Amino acid sequence: MVKITFIGAGSIVFSKQLLLDILSFEVLRDCTISLMDIDEKRLERIDKLCQKFKNQENLPTKFEATTDRRKALKDADFVIIMIQVGGLEATKFDLDIPQKYGMTQCIGDTLGPGGVFRFLRTIPVLLGICSDMKEVSKPGALILNYANPMAMNCWALNEATDVPNVGLCHGVQHTAYLMSHWAKVPIKECTYLAAGINHMAWFLEFRRNEEDLYPKIRKKLFEGPPLANDKIRIEMFRQTGYYMTESSGHLSEYLPFFRKRKGLMDKFGGTGFDGEDNFYYKLSVAAEKQEEKIFKRMLSDKRKIKFSRRSVEYCSRIIHGIVTDTPFRFNGNVRNTGLITNLPDGCCVEVPCYADSTGIHPSYVGELPPVCAALNMSNILVQGIAVKAALTKNRELVHHAIMMDPNTNSFLAPHEIRAMVNEMFQAESKWLPQFL
Repeated sequence: MVKITFIGAGSIVFSKQLLLDILSFEVLRDCTISLMDIDEKRLERIDKLCQKFKNQENLPTKFEATTDRRKALKDADFVIIMIQVGGLEATKFDLDIPQKYGMTQCIGDTLGPGGVFRFLRTIPVLLGICSDMKEVSKPGALILNYANPMAMNCWALNEATDVPNVGLCHGVQHTAYLMSHWAKVPIKECTYLAAGINHMAWFLEFRRNEEDLYPKIRKKLFEGPPLANDKIRIEMFRQTGYYMTESSGHLSEYLPFFRKRKGLMDKFGGTGFDGEDNFYYKLSVAAEKQEEKIFKRMLSDKRKIKFSRRSVEYCSRIIHGIVTDTPFRFNGNVRNTGLITNLPDGCCVEVPCYADSTGIHPSYVGELPPVCAALNMSNILVQGIAVKAALTKNRELVHHAIMMDPNTNSFLAPHEIRAMVNEMFQAESKWLPQFL
């Protein structure tokens, strides 16, 4: 029997979606799903929801819930990781302290001070999971990682362990749907090649059969009425020639061009995911307040589950592809082993991959266009120093990583960055004992 373990299962909305995606494949219903979270209340909610699904749909699935990580990982074939170490308390420090020094972030989970400190909190837990897996999970058990910062987490995992893993995001899928809408072509008729790094991959090709759809997309975005949102991403498309895979709010943090001046953000930014200061934290606080209400609504919903409504998330399809030996193509975050030739070997790249019964098989891409590689490199330099800092527990390297961050150094001088980083270490010390 296949065993699928969720680490950080307490997220009601996301866990529910992944669970229903998995159960949408009849061949996967006769499996064990182990739910693990350190928050007992949230764990109890998702467990009750799973028991409701089981009883309502008469499923053969065996569900178990535990706060014991090793118990959850015992005999696991697949380990889905969705953790946020430090929760909203730490996220508030990630955003508020840099803002005090004069720099802003919208999300703060991928790069910059927010992303680096989130990574420093997360990687000891990820390495602990890997250690447990080597002792108690099935040989070759696969990590399906959703925890951000994706690139740094996967890079460090591949540097420090030999546990099979792949990082999953939905930026490629959502952007592909958006581009198909602009081209007025059904997504099922579109094919594309997207490659780069997580949250900054590039649509190198977007086609319907032999037809290049980029001209239609350019006409829509550059010649039609201006769109009210996503202006930063559209501006970078205008300047580079390639559309990127992440929202304007995310993207504004990975570049030195926009957040540094209010006038620029007034012109290109916006509210919410278009670049609003501290938006991710505000959204998360609001979502947390609604969790109990959402849970009660889900629990009382007696309608039959429409398993045909599978989400765009790759996770369930990868598991299905491996279990049934049905090849599945997706974009995954993997170690660069010459896959993208003008990005460093060993870094984490997001490239087309295939899943089948023998595992995950990344595809060779070759060279990115020079401007795409250069912008990726500006982020990879930060990621590489941060990974080395985490694995060697070298606090000085943390200063250097954040000093090299494009958004941070567009706002602050080196001595200001050092003061900011020191204050973040002090505020977050309970999650970072390795740096004391």
